[in-house]
Amino acid sequence: MRHRKSRHQFNRRTAWRSATIRSLVQALLAHESIRTTLTRAKAAQPVVEKLISWGKANTLEKKRMAFAELGDHSLVSRLFSDIAPRFKSHASGFTRILRLENRRGDDAQIVLFQLTQLAVKEKAAKQKKTSKESREASGGETAGGKHIEQPAPHEEKPKAEPAAEKTTAPESQPPKKTVKPQKKFLGGIRGIFKKERDSL
Repeated sequence: MRHRKSRHQFNRRTAWRSATIRSLVQALLAHESIRTTLTRAKAAQPVVEKLISWGKANTLEKKRMAFAELGDHSLVSRLFSDIAPRFKSHASGFTRILRLENRRGDDAQIVLFQLTQLAVKEKAAKQKKTSKESREASGGETAGGKHIEQPAPHEEKPKAEPAAEKTTAPESQPPKKTVKPQKKFLGGIRGIFKKERDSL
């Protein structure tokens, strides 16, 4: 009997359920923010909290225990060197669950499962700012010079060609020929749709 043995079963067998939780924990430690269902986030949250508390201890025993849970040396090294040091002043509350919307189809509650201290986004924002400033400082003047030099010859050549066309236009009346291909093109599209309707 299963009296007082409540857990998030996921309607799966034990090995399948543990593999699901392991993949969720690996994804969270790799990306620091993931979208999943509320039930899965609640099941993976205690595992992540336990791993981060092990990372704060930073001993060989805890590293081996974390590797037994994660099965990836790169994630273990990131956990102990990058993620766990952010929570030195925190005793708990390393993750948070933010509700988003219900999934279309089965109406499951979708949540944003993430760490409370996100350092990757801040670094990426700083890198974007520095790259934008360098582009504005170095590439702004050269781009402006190129735009001034190139459009002038391009504008002069087309102006000379349309002038010759305009002189011949009233004699042979080519504008009507340019309008007819558009009608043929639209007519061809209509023909395609008519064929599809006939096939249905």
